[in-house]
Amino acid sequence: MSWLEDHEPPYEEYYSVPLETARLVNAARTNGKRVIAVGTTVVRALETVTDAEGVEHPGEGWTNLLITPQRGLRAVNALLTGLHEPCATHLSMLETLTGLDHLKIIYREALQEGYLWHEFGDLHLMLP
Repeated sequence: MSWLEDHEPPYEEYYSVPLETARLVNAARTNGKRVIAVGTTVVRALETVTDAEGVEHPGEGWTNLLITPQRGLRAVNALLTGLHEPCATHLSMLETLTGLDHLKIIYREALQEGYLWHEFGDLHLMLP
């Protein structure tokens, strides 16, 4: 499994987080519930409009946010996603959610069992 180089920029994605979505995320977090993102694009969108105190705001635009363990996650605490190629930029995001040791276990099993990758592959629900 390879990891990002510090100089590798993330690609931009368009996002839109409506007011109602921001309200629901804030209510879930306030009440100790999970915020389960469906896909890494949703993680980037929600994290882009969440402030340093963890408050979600509505917004739309383009994001090039790279989620790393150093940055952390402020809105999302669970994820349903496909298996990403071992050199994909999203692995940094997955490591942030699960921790490096657990992520290595996930990918070792995926390789051993022949799971399929990305859009047309197997999914996994990450509930740390």
